[in-house]
Amino acid sequence: MAEKDYMDIIKQMMEEIKFGQIVIVIQDGKVVQIEQNKKIRIKN
Repeated sequence: MAEKDYMDIIKQMMEEIKFGQIVIVIQDGKVVQIEQNKKIRIKN
């Protein structure tokens, strides 16, 4: 997968998530995993 493809995936994740985090895992200078954790805020 090319670097542009990774950036497209990350950009799409950023557009879809309101609260949470995106983690990029790198080994030997290469992206091997992208994780997305979403959170839902509940207002009382």
